[in-house]
Amino acid sequence: MAGRINDEDVKAVRDAVPIDAVVSEYLQLRPAGGGNLKGLCPFHEEKTPSFQVSGAKGLYYCFGCQEGGDTLDFVMKLDHLSFSEAVEKLAAQAGITLRYEEGGYNPGRQQGERIRLIEAHRAAARYYTEQLGGAEAEIGRRFLAERGFDQAAAEHFSVGYAPAGWDHLVRFLRGKGFSDKELLLSGLAQDGRRGPIDRFRGRLMWPIRDLTGEVIGFGARKLREDDNGPKYLNTPETPLYRKSQVLYGIDLAKRDIAKSSRAVVVEGYTDVMACHLAGVTTAIATCGTSFGGDHIKILRRLLMDNSGAEVVFTFDGDAAGQKAALRAFEEDQKFAAETSIAITPGGMDPCELRLAEGDEAVRALVDGRTPLFAFALRSIVSGYHLAAEEGQVAALNAGVPVVARIKDRSLRDRYATRLGGMVGLTSPAEEEAVRRRVHALARSYERGAAVPTPPPGGPAGRADGHRGGRGERPQGPAPARGPRLDLRSPARRVERELLKLALQRPELVAPAFDAYGADEFTAAPYTAVRSAIADAGGTAAADGGYLARVREAAPDDTVRSLVTELAVEPLLTRKDADEFYAGTQLAAVRLAAVDRRIGEIQGAMRRCEAGGDRSAYASLQEELWVLEQYRQDLRARGAAAL
Repeated sequence: MAGRINDEDVKAVRDAVPIDAVVSEYLQLRPAGGGNLKGLCPFHEEKTPSFQVSGAKGLYYCFGCQEGGDTLDFVMKLDHLSFSEAVEKLAAQAGITLRYEEGGYNPGRQQGERIRLIEAHRAAARYYTEQLGGAEAEIGRRFLAERGFDQAAAEHFSVGYAPAGWDHLVRFLRGKGFSDKELLLSGLAQDGRRGPIDRFRGRLMWPIRDLTGEVIGFGARKLREDDNGPKYLNTPETPLYRKSQVLYGIDLAKRDIAKSSRAVVVEGYTDVMACHLAGVTTAIATCGTSFGGDHIKILRRLLMDNSGAEVVFTFDGDAAGQKAALRAFEEDQKFAAETSIAITPGGMDPCELRLAEGDEAVRALVDGRTPLFAFALRSIVSGYHLAAEEGQVAALNAGVPVVARIKDRSLRDRYATRLGGMVGLTSPAEEEAVRRRVHALARSYERGAAVPTPPPGGPAGRADGHRGGRGERPQGPAPARGPRLDLRSPARRVERELLKLALQRPELVAPAFDAYGADEFTAAPYTAVRSAIADAGGTAAADGGYLARVREAAPDDTVRSLVTELAVEPLLTRKDADEFYAGTQLAAVRLAAVDRRIGEIQGAMRRCEAGGDRSAYASLQEELWVLEQYRQDLRARGAAAL
């Protein structure tokens, strides 16, 4: 049984690995004001960034889905790790040696399953790259050279070679302390007659990495005629590797994708290599599957769905390549980015194009891209006999739903006019009729109507159906968890702002805040946060571990989530918060509490008067006079009257 990680080591890991550095490995972050950063939430679908990261506090929070926490919480949730696995992963990045209690320190025994599998892949990647220099791998080096890749290119992409024997890698990894169970679970080995054998044998190897750069699988290319396996063999589905959720080259391309707001999607490993070497350093590829929704989620985190972002798909110019391009079209509306198609000439892929015509031809291929909607419309219309009126009507019927799906209204109008011209309707009246029809259908889609499947010949007229929204309603956001959203209402704005100050700038509200009672906050969740602050020692005792103590003092996950939200949410002041701003909030909350109490007393006095209870009435009248004097003082002097 794994030992418990020493608490001091956990704290050291939290302190050593900045949360903004960790999060930026998974998504693009931009300044959000107040020292915070923002990006598209990786935990739910959204079009505008509501996910914020506070590097100073070591916390993140999404104001859309209410997911929040610290660095370890982020890694646990996004990578599906246990607490100990998340600590171990970040400790490895920071170079921190962990100590384990209840049994001592034993890395080989203590580490979590995922960490062990990653280490196995890391060791395998090193092994394969070393083998590429051996005599047996001459066939692999020749394969690379014939495609224009020298030794430096192989090293840059960590290309390797798997020996042709049955268990070379298995014996190597056993010698590194990995068990047969781990080798089978990782997908690096498979069951043989006498135990595990190498899954990849006699093949050229490409390591497949995740966004953080960890090797999670391999792609293997057949080199010999006597190899009866498929041309390309990928790692099977494992706890690390899910082919629908990985993009080859994303670790190398992510920074340039975020910087340039452009991603270029190609079809194979050598195409990625060719593009990068030609200067198109935003190229990525799917791994044994078509481009789909999970791949879009990865790119959206980097592209941030800004209006200038672009995704360029490159496909061979043959029929299969054009069919693949139209499949990409069906996923287009999940992007806010502009989507384009680059069709390679003569049926060549980017690797062949670079070899035949040089780096400039690859760059020109991407620069000469065609907007995806234009490509899709041409492909649809070309399938109809436009010399006949029946063909024109059929082409129009197929094209209108495509144009109606365009999110940008001005662009939608342009394509409506273009569609009319493509099918032969050129008079102003005919063009206006097409636009009206497109507008009506677009409004129907906006109201939630299902998108009909176009007639055969259109991009979705395949026997295997489609994926991209036609005939389906897009799923709405997940139900909100945690506190009610009306906590942000104007009636509670001041209470919320004071709690934010107490968490973010406790030195500005201490010690006055600590004297406030829980009843001075009108919402039960705010009362719970106030109590958690008190249980953590109050604002006067705030130090480096203050926020962590408040979160730990929260009675449940709902309150803990609210603490995180308030600790990350920007303050409402446009300037830096100071003592005057903090005093204004302190006074406003106290004044509201006094007003409520005055109202209660006045109601009680009316009841006493009606019941003839003069003694109680006199006592309440005295309290009312004191409170009214206090209210007058608060209004006149603000925080100085507290």
